[in-house]
Amino acid sequence: MLRYCALAMAALAIWLLPTDAMAQEFTPCSDADAFPALAGSLCATAEVPLQPGVSASPDETLSLFVRKFPAANARKRRGQVWLVAGGPGESGASLYPVLPTLRQAFAGYDLIFPDHRGTGYSSKLCPDQEAPGSAGGIALAGEEWGPCIGALHGNVARTHSFTITNAAYDLAALIRRYRSRGKVQLYGVSYGTQLVLRMMQVAPVRLDGMILDGLVPPETASEWDLSRRTAVVDAVGRQLLNADQTQQYRELLAQQQPGWLASVPGGDLRRLMGSMLTFPEVRDRIPQMIEALANNDSAPLISAISDVRALSAQLSVYPQSPPSLPLVMLISGSENNARPDLTADIVAAESGDSLFTSSLPGLLVGSPTPLYQRDAFYGTVPQRLPRTLVVHGTLDPNTPYEGALAHIRLLAPAGDVHFVTVDRGAHFLALVAPTCFAGTVSAFVSRAAVAANCAEIALPDEQAP
Repeated sequence: MLRYCALAMAALAIWLLPTDAMAQEFTPCSDADAFPALAGSLCATAEVPLQPGVSASPDETLSLFVRKFPAANARKRRGQVWLVAGGPGESGASLYPVLPTLRQAFAGYDLIFPDHRGTGYSSKLCPDQEAPGSAGGIALAGEEWGPCIGALHGNVARTHSFTITNAAYDLAALIRRYRSRGKVQLYGVSYGTQLVLRMMQVAPVRLDGMILDGLVPPETASEWDLSRRTAVVDAVGRQLLNADQTQQYRELLAQQQPGWLASVPGGDLRRLMGSMLTFPEVRDRIPQMIEALANNDSAPLISAISDVRALSAQLSVYPQSPPSLPLVMLISGSENNARPDLTADIVAAESGDSLFTSSLPGLLVGSPTPLYQRDAFYGTVPQRLPRTLVVHGTLDPNTPYEGALAHIRLLAPAGDVHFVTVDRGAHFLALVAPTCFAGTVSAFVSRAAVAANCAEIALPDEQAP
């Protein structure tokens, strides 16, 4: 009997304590030599239940892909940081372009990037049409949309398992499975902040710190939900213009078939200007573009469009990069749209006087995916939080600054929450304000003093990368 007790205790100790055996589940990634940025990365695939919140034995499982970049100096390794992408359709690959900044911010940490269920190399909503070897790769080619949507309706039970809550269970399971010695930090950006906060409700894990970049508004704050994204974008865009520039812009928009219109993709200047707000180096040139267009000079606008395309291309260079649009539609329509009865007429009416608009409200109209019902965790906040840092830009066109402040007021009673304002910062600060982000996060994880405000200092043109 004593022998069996000893064996049981030994087995329990092995289960509870992180070991190198878990780390050995990671093996060299097959694409590590294909891209310089992926050199030395290790990959793993974990099986999780289709319905992780159900106690019964799972009838179906999903595969989750995880990529790890080990700390540069193993002797000075401090722990691991889990980096949760936005979306909801984005994979961990959306964060690979900011690896240098993340390595500065989390010096000495293993960087671990999971692909949410439905994204990247994890199991997809439409396994056949979103397969890497399909016509469009993991993106959907035109002819693949019909079969994909048909498959979603053909197996509604499976489709409805791709919820935020189930993705939160997945994240908790991955952290527990691959946890290793040292501190464990958790980073989420944009939708990733919603996902990690959901995880801290449904399956909280022990963390040494949590960093939220571009905190989403409270889920029940309908004034900032996705159906009202044009109002959010318009409010940010107007802050760039003085009274004279605003009037000049209105006069531009009132012109009938101006010569410069041929330079505008889709012929919608308001939507184009709204999309430029994401990139500060382009955004800050909008007043000059307006003045040039008023003088029938489209050269600054054409240059800005080229820059946006180049910047966007840099963010999607990997086969794993394309977001899952079916997952975007499913989660956005089910959980982040306060107005399921939204119509094209309502969208048009609400954008009527806007100077900057977003395409997102229109995409919410008549979703072709079978939407699911929100669960009991929607609209609630975690009872406890680890030491938490929120970094947020004042000119964020995706997750509004005022919405982040409102969310902070709800989160503050749950733990030690620090809020840092990045003056004129846009969305995804690890990308658009790397100096502020790296300095602030590095100080936070080292438990040094963190300033309440930061202003990104742009490099002179001759020094810019």
